[in-house]
Amino acid sequence: MNHTLILSLALLISVSAGAYNADNEPTPVFPVPNERQMKWQQTEFYAFFHYGMNTYTHREWGLGNEDESLFAPTQPPCPRQWLKAVKAAGMKGGIAVVKHHDGFCLWPTQTTTHNCTRGGNAYARNLNLPRAFADAARKEGMKYGFYVSPWDRNNALYGTEAYVENVFLRQCAELAQYGSDQFEMWFDGANGGSGWYGGRDTTVSIDRDIYYDVPNVRDSVHRLCPNIVVWGLGGEARWIGNEEGWAGETNWSPFNRGWTEETEGVHGNEDGWYWLPGESDAMFTDKGWFWHDGEKPLSAERTFQMYLETVGRNATLILNCPPDRSGRLPQATVDSLKAVGRMLRRRLGHNLARKATVSVSDTRGAGAARNYVAGNLTDNRPDTYWATHDDNRAATVTLTWKRPQTVRYVQLMEYIRLGQRIKRFHVEISEDGTSFHRVASNVATTTVGYKRIIPLNGSTKESYGKGFTAKALRVVIDDSKACPTLCEVGVY
Repeated sequence: MNHTLILSLALLISVSAGAYNADNEPTPVFPVPNERQMKWQQTEFYAFFHYGMNTYTHREWGLGNEDESLFAPTQPPCPRQWLKAVKAAGMKGGIAVVKHHDGFCLWPTQTTTHNCTRGGNAYARNLNLPRAFADAARKEGMKYGFYVSPWDRNNALYGTEAYVENVFLRQCAELAQYGSDQFEMWFDGANGGSGWYGGRDTTVSIDRDIYYDVPNVRDSVHRLCPNIVVWGLGGEARWIGNEEGWAGETNWSPFNRGWTEETEGVHGNEDGWYWLPGESDAMFTDKGWFWHDGEKPLSAERTFQMYLETVGRNATLILNCPPDRSGRLPQATVDSLKAVGRMLRRRLGHNLARKATVSVSDTRGAGAARNYVAGNLTDNRPDTYWATHDDNRAATVTLTWKRPQTVRYVQLMEYIRLGQRIKRFHVEISEDGTSFHRVASNVATTTVGYKRIIPLNGSTKESYGKGFTAKALRVVIDDSKACPTLCEVGVY
């Protein structure tokens, strides 16, 4: 190869690279989320509705041998009432349990007779919960999805190939027909164990990753519902590792498949190969996932603490609100959900950063159609962001007000389309606008991710308090895997 040709190829590569990055965007730090994972994370806070045969048998896990006539709602189940109630709490969607481990299906499925069409009254026999739930969600402008248990303690075929092909996959396909706009399908991690299994009364052991042909399940679901994130089986989001409504202060969205979520899910893995953001599931009532007599809902303060420890730590929060035997949420639950919404709006509803003067220590040069200026941090647009030059992995964002403000929380959001980058930061305030001191020093201000909320008094349990008087506030990024990016700074 002659020198002229080598020079020409070099020039061509240079020109192509320049054209490819005409906007001067930072190089992504892999892994990065796909579009359905982005939409899923933006949902942030949504509801679980555990309702089914267990509601009428006082069980959490049915055995699979329950008589279908036991399912007998005292009124027509009303998913729109469920969704209105959780919407008042600030939730953006909900997931309805339409088949739990007992195998009882809340729609007229063709895959099993163990379904609501054989229920104990007309309210049961006329029920098609997936259809009603999807219709209600669209009317309320909310996202929706379904929980369908892969495990089936009723079905005689469970543990055989025929169950996967003729029952489970067909059930997923039936549920997909209720709307291609579903945002999440929930496959519980509990799979295989003791059960009735059509009268066998035995224990069945399976390898869930192999038995369900997970890649085929995931791809089949995506063909029918392209925006669905498949939780559990499918590997698009991970269990945060507990059912207590908290994630680690350090929480990476990268993760490695095969890791034990029970021990590693709360923190993720900085060097993980896959983008697997965490979902934290928790109960809003005190007696179980399904409704039970005498149950009480959480206080607004306790729920807000959960919110700070999940949504405020780069996870999503799915909060279970179980309907009772009437097929409706109890009034005590509805009232408590309203109180949660009022608290969220009061504490995190007015962003003081938008009336501050924002300055930064470094700004990346603009490209053809995109800039990276400090103003992007407070423009309320998720598609704009601030970034530094490539050689800067530390930076400072300073907000200054004309008059002192009472501040209690700082909210940060990375531009995660380019990967999770920030490894360590801290927050400082100034009463006079000149001298600064650190706050929330007892908080592990390590990762940010999609969203991080820092209570400035350092307590998620008693976060509100009297607040701090600040004429200026500074976010100091101490270390980042590559040049840091932020799409929002919020102060409340």
